[in-house]
Amino acid sequence: MAKNTNLTDAKKAKNDEFYTRIEDIEKELKYYKDFFKGKVVFCNCGDAIHHNFSKYFSMNFEHLGLKKLICTSFEMDGSHGKVAIYEGDKNGNYIPDSDEWTTYKLEGNGDFRSAECVELLKQSDVVVSNPPFSLFREYVAQLMEYGKKFLIIGNKNAITYKEIFPLIKDNKLWLGITSPEDFVQPKGDKKKNMKGLTRWFTNIEHSMRNLPLDLYKKYNPNDYPKYDNYDAINVDKTSDIPMDYNGVMGVPITFLDKYCPTQFEILGIANNVRYMGDFPCLTKIDGKPIYNRILIRKI
Repeated sequence: MAKNTNLTDAKKAKNDEFYTRIEDIEKELKYYKDFFKGKVVFCNCGDAIHHNFSKYFSMNFEHLGLKKLICTSFEMDGSHGKVAIYEGDKNGNYIPDSDEWTTYKLEGNGDFRSAECVELLKQSDVVVSNPPFSLFREYVAQLMEYGKKFLIIGNKNAITYKEIFPLIKDNKLWLGITSPEDFVQPKGDKKKNMKGLTRWFTNIEHSMRNLPLDLYKKYNPNDYPKYDNYDAINVDKTSDIPMDYNGVMGVPITFLDKYCPTQFEILGIANNVRYMGDFPCLTKIDGKPIYNRILIRKI
């Protein structure tokens, strides 16, 4: 099937298959512990039992108050994928022993878009995973189609995708709190210093989301020049957002790490050749191109 071939190609891509370290999972998940109580969690992009997401949720099953954990694996060689289901400790040692997992083979290879994996998705409340970066658009589209809560890892540049940015603009998707720093590749090699290149993407509320930025700088036209074709000022750093300016501002995409939806409205995104949103802004100043800017305005 073509879809399976596409997923195999994505998994084989040199920079597409990264395994998330359990310490990076723990660092982010600690902010959502109350959310998971009574939930069915689905981890659908890794080894069904031995993946770090599976390990985290099975080891913390009782602590989080989970209802069920469903994990699936994808097999690149076309063999059968696997399902592993864990419903909690049964012998009192609070360790997910092998005989406490229910496992079975899938008919297909575990492609997240297959009918049998979609059926498992329908049974879940929340999806937590690290999907192939090259299939991020399709992965998010599926989660939105089935109305699922999610906490997933993606490339930072996904913020600028035409399929993703409108969800951010409409507050249907936002960034998590931490950024994974190192990943392990299939052969065991570490891919280090990726903190600036990856983000957690979610639609689960967290404690940092509604904390307003503490603004202290004052506007002046010399420090905040306007773009050539639009009445919006350029702000090079999130910390430099002026406290006394109420017009449209172009801020770097790292602004989304601190975005408070009760303080700012997201209007669009632009660079020097294209824009998304209702504001036809191109980020050039005296003909000099400026990198991607999120267009915002104070509420």
